[in-house]
Parts: sequence; C-alpha cells; structure tokens
Amino acid sequence: MNGIRISGCGIAVPDKIVTNEDFAARIDTSDAWITERTGIKERHFGGTTSGLAIEAGRNALAAAGRTADEIAHVILATTTPDGVIPAVAPKVQHALGIKGGAFDINAACSGFVYGLVTASGFIAAGSGPILLIGSETLSKFTDLDDRSIAIIVGDGAGAVVVEPVEGPGSLISWNLNSDGSLRHLLYCDHGGTLFMDGKEVFRKAVRVVVESAERAMAEAGIGPDDVSLLVPHQANLRIIQAACQRLGIPEERAVVVIDRYGNTSSASIPLALHDAISNDRVHPGDNLLLTGFGGGMTWASAVFRWA
Repeated sequence: MNGIRISGCGIAVPDKIVTNEDFAARIDTSDAWITERTGIKERHFGGTTSGLAIEAGRNALAAAGRTADEIAHVILATTTPDGVIPAVAPKVQHALGIKGGAFDINAACSGFVYGLVTASGFIAAGSGPILLIGSETLSKFTDLDDRSIAIIVGDGAGAVVVEPVEGPGSLISWNLNSDGSLRHLLYCDHGGTLFMDGKEVFRKAVRVVVESAERAMAEAGIGPDDVSLLVPHQANLRIIQAACQRLGIPEERAVVVIDRYGNTSSASIPLALHDAISNDRVHPGDNLLLTGFGGGMTWASAVFRWA
C-alpha cells in the first residue's frame, strides 16, 4: 500500500483585518484584556467558505507544481458551509477544474487531521493525489456583540496537496476521538449563533489534546524530545502553552499564529503549517505533531514525518 507526503501548501484569508482595538470601540473589552486571555491581536473577517477554499486550493496546487487534472479527489473540512445542501467541496472542485470525488468533513476544529487520515486511507486504497482543504467563515455564525466568543473567531482557509508515495510515507501515526456527550460545551444550531462554555472547553481541551498527542507519539515510537515542531489547533494561546508544558515540549517548538488569525477552526492547523514552511521551520526528516480539538467534542493528533 502507498503512504503519503505533502507536496504543497497554500492559504487564503479575507482582506479585512479586525483588531482588538476595533472590538474595544464597540463592546466592553480592551486590547490588553483580549491579548492576556487569548493571545489574539487581530483576525480576518469576510469572504465565503467556498471562495477562501478555492483560493487556498489554487495556491496549494501551485506550490505543489500540480495541475487540476492531476488531482483525484477534493476533501474539504469545514463547520461553516455556504449552505445546508449541497456540500462545499463540489463547488470548489468545479471552480478549480478537478474531476473525481468531492466531499465535506465536519469534525469542527479537528477536521484537518481527520481529513489527513481520510486522505491517507484513500491513497492506501489506490487513489491519486488529493487536495485537502480546511476552510471556515466563523464570523458569519457568531454574535459579534458577544464578548465571550466574538473576539476569538476568525475566517480563513488552508490547503495541502497530499501525494501517494511508495512505502509507509510521512503519516507515522494518528489518533482520532469524539465524545458526543460534550456537545453542549460548543455548538451552533440551525439559525443560531455559536455558543461556547469557555472555561469548561479549556479544561477539557488541555486534557484530551495531551492524551491524544501522547498516544500518537507512543504509536510512532517517539517522545517529546523527538518532536521537531508542534503544530496545534489555534484556539487559545493559554491552551497551547498548557499543552506544551504537560507534553514536555518547549514552547519555542510550537507554531503559534493565533495572534494574527484568531481561531479559524479546521483552517487553523494548515494556516500554522504554512507559516512554519514559509519561515523555514520545516525540514526533511522533521517529526511534526499535529493536534486539535473542537465541537462535538472531537479531538485528533497525528505524527507526520516531513519528506
């Protein structure tokens, strides 16, 4: 069976930047309050989930040196589709000129890792290259006057081209989990806006991220000292710092972009990965630990050896 590697990564964010000062001008908050509690300084609002996905996908194809007719399928992770029916992926596929299958995955902020494992399974079964995208427009599903969550969310997309390779490939291990009994902590009903029990999500998130990451590392036969980079979901800087401390991974080995993008759900890990690649922090043979958690609740981790 074939393994996988990532051959190209691309991102897209809306032009509109919303700063902490912008929020302070309209609700009871301040730059210092937001920065201290979340690590966020600014975020991008605007666009559509499909539009951002198309742009990120096009950029990933260019980075990989691939054309649309060389891609077998499109997998799109999102919690914020353009509509209830149909899925976003077929629209993205059509716009990019890709043939084959196209479908959405909704695993909230864990969606990109779920998608990576899904792409690996397709390729192991004989598929050609897959375009995997995480794209979100959370601002459209948020009450922007609700200080508890409005300051956190951001819009954006990240995409990678997942290629087949002979042998085991780069996905060394993975761990996927879900607990539907925790739905009440983070959800959005039809016609409603996002609700989050921030304190309880924080408490649960740190625990499950650490457990999942430790299981993925154990399955890969590596320890914290072997992790070149931690590429976490960008939910809250404090969660990232707490996870690093409990995992025994120095904070300087974590990729942090939440200050610029906020929480972009399934787009946050590919946005962080793109930042690490762009800043020459990823090299052949590096062990990347990807980990995230989100509504559902879902959580997921993967050890990915860069090739």
